[in-house]
Amino acid sequence: MLFLSDLDFTLLRSDTTLSTYTKEVWNRTAKRHKLSIATARSYTGVSKLLQGLDLREPMILLDGTIIAKASGEILYMADIGRELGDEILSLAKKELGIEPLIVAQVGDKEHFFYPKELNVYQQELIKSMEMRQRVFVDGALRAKEHNLKIVFQANEADSLALEQTLKSAFGSEIEIKRSNDPYYDCYFITILNPKGDKAHALKKLEEIESVTAQNTTVFGDSHNDLGLFEVAGTKIAVANAIKELKEKADIVLPHTNDEDAVAKYLDKTVLSI
Repeated sequence: MLFLSDLDFTLLRSDTTLSTYTKEVWNRTAKRHKLSIATARSYTGVSKLLQGLDLREPMILLDGTIIAKASGEILYMADIGRELGDEILSLAKKELGIEPLIVAQVGDKEHFFYPKELNVYQQELIKSMEMRQRVFVDGALRAKEHNLKIVFQANEADSLALEQTLKSAFGSEIEIKRSNDPYYDCYFITILNPKGDKAHALKKLEEIESVTAQNTTVFGDSHNDLGLFEVAGTKIAVANAIKELKEKADIVLPHTNDEDAVAKYLDKTVLSI
C-alpha cells in the first residue's frame, strides 16, 4: 500500500506546522507502509517544514514536476525547455506587461528567479522569500535550461486574460493552472510541462514503488489535488476541502487539517489493522 498526502491545508495545519501527534502517527505508519507527500512546494521548503518526519519514500514536489528522494536525489523531472519558456515570457510581457517568477532546476537544486520590476503581488511573495539562499533577481528575465514552474501573479481580470492568451498560443504544449491563492490576495497562473502535474507524477511514483493504483490512497484539499483523485485507487478529502474535491472523494473525513485529519485516519484506520 502507498499513502500519499498533500501538504498545505491537508497534512499541515493552517500555520504550516505539524502537531506532535501527526508526527508521531506518521512515523509509526512509515515503519509499516509506504508513506509520502505530493505538494506544490520545493524540496528546500519541504525539508524545513517536515523536520521530524520519517521520510523513506520518494516525494512528489513542485506540483508533480519533480519526484525526489528525501536525500534530494531526483528520480523524475518534467520541465519546460528554454526556447518554449522564452516564448511564454515574451508573449506575456508583450500582451499584458506581466513577468513571472521562474522556478528552475540548476544542478541538483531548485533556484528562484524573479524580474527586477515587481508588481505589488510579487513584492509580497518575494518578501517572504528574501532570506532564502537560492532566490535571484534576473534583470533581463529569461527562461532557463530546465524550467519547472513559470508563475505569474495578477488580479482576476488580468489572470483570466493571460490564461486565455497562453492557451490560444501554446495549446497542449503547456499545462496552465489558475487559482486564487489563500495566502496572497491575487491569482496565480502557473505554467507547467503537460506531464508536470500530480496525476502524472503519481503514476510514475507507482512504477518506482511497484504499487498499483488500486493500492494507492491519496489525501487532499484543493484544485491541484483533483488530478490525484482522478487516478488513485482511494481518494480521501479532509473536511476543509473544496466542494469539487469532496464530490470526487471516496471518503470525506470529519476533521480539518487543523484537527489532524490525516493522522487521525492513519491512526484509527490504517494502524489498527
